[in-house]
Parts: sequence; structure tokens; C-alpha cells
Amino acid sequence: MHKSELVKAISDKSGLTKKETGRALDAVVASISEALCRNEKVSLMGFGTFENRFRKQYNGVNPATREPITIPARHTPAFRPSKVLKDAVKQNLVEK
Repeated sequence: MHKSELVKAISDKSGLTKKETGRALDAVVASISEALCRNEKVSLMGFGTFENRFRKQYNGVNPATREPITIPARHTPAFRPSKVLKDAVKQNLVEK
């Protein structure tokens, strides 16, 4: 699902216009991004938690030259789904 499809789905369920829904979605995404930049967790009950995770430095290989390189340590955003979301997906997933 792309952003435009998500906006349409939210608009259909909420009764808001697509323009209002798009602005609201943009505000939610921006707020989550800003919180992660401040190294804060964002928890949405029944959905999941957005958080930063620390990844240690490790050794890798440049695939073009096969030269060994060191990948520096860094923080990366991560999402951990709630049990409610996992159970809903498990129960309602339609196999194709």
C-alpha cells in the first residue's frame, strides 16, 4: 500500500477529506520522526512501538572490490509490533 492508498483508506473510514487526511498523516509521520531524532520511543497502544536501536561496528566487504571495510556503529530506527497487531495479522492474513 502506498501513501496515496493509505490516505484514501483513512479518508473513507474517518469521513475526512483526502486533503485533511493527507495533512494529518504528514503530521503524524513528522512527529514520529522528530521524536526518534530526540531518541524518544513512540508507543501506539494496540499497534506497536517506534524506537532507535544501536548497531555495533562490524566488518564487511565492499562487493565491487572485495576489499574489507569497517561499517561504523550507528543508531537506526526500528518498529516493534504489539501482540495485538501480530495476533490480528496472524489470524486474518489471507494467503494468496
